[in-house]
Amino acid sequence: MIHFDNVSKRYPGGHTGLSNVSFRIEAEEMVFLTGHSGAGKSTLLKLIGLLERSSGGQVHVNGRNLTRLKNSKIPYHRREVGMIFQDHRLLHDRTVFDNVALPLVVSGLGHKETGRRVRAALDKVGLLHKEKEPPVTLSGGEQQRVGIARAVVSKPPLLLADEPTGNLDPELSREIMDLFSQFNQVGVTLLIATHDIELITRMNKRILTLKKGTLDGDTQAEGSA
Repeated sequence: MIHFDNVSKRYPGGHTGLSNVSFRIEAEEMVFLTGHSGAGKSTLLKLIGLLERSSGGQVHVNGRNLTRLKNSKIPYHRREVGMIFQDHRLLHDRTVFDNVALPLVVSGLGHKETGRRVRAALDKVGLLHKEKEPPVTLSGGEQQRVGIARAVVSKPPLLLADEPTGNLDPELSREIMDLFSQFNQVGVTLLIATHDIELITRMNKRILTLKKGTLDGDTQAEGSA
């Protein structure tokens, strides 16, 4: 599903985001990405979602070589990658329903099918009763769930999450991770960047550790799921 082969990312001005990173993530795996602030976690996720281009090496996602992908093909790639951010990135002048529907509207899906998929996604995250509300009326945990519903509404085979529980208390963080586990159990591949070691140890999944832009560890967590 994901293959990094000696991937590097250098920014203008000389800053190195990643340096010679190599790993594989198989389809239907759930993997955590951790490391100190500035270790390169967000950069790595951006390369997978093609929000950034690598400076060196090869990035393969779902059988596609992103290093050689034409700009015109990027929108098609992104439809197969759901992205969840710590800051939600919701549109506050639109309802919860409209926020979740946005990827489907952009892709040109019909009105009836869009409604069906949006309500199914909101039901999955427990927010169907909030579909007509503006995001500003929701709690932080609820806004994160809206972001998750928006990421999964297109039924992508791959979900990327960048510090999805960073602003949530421990109980809400566990609920979000349990939700991710449910997606994984139905075949979705997940890569989740987080600094919450206690939480990811409880999940008993593989952990990739970055340190100053390099891969410093690739381990299976010990603990109970």
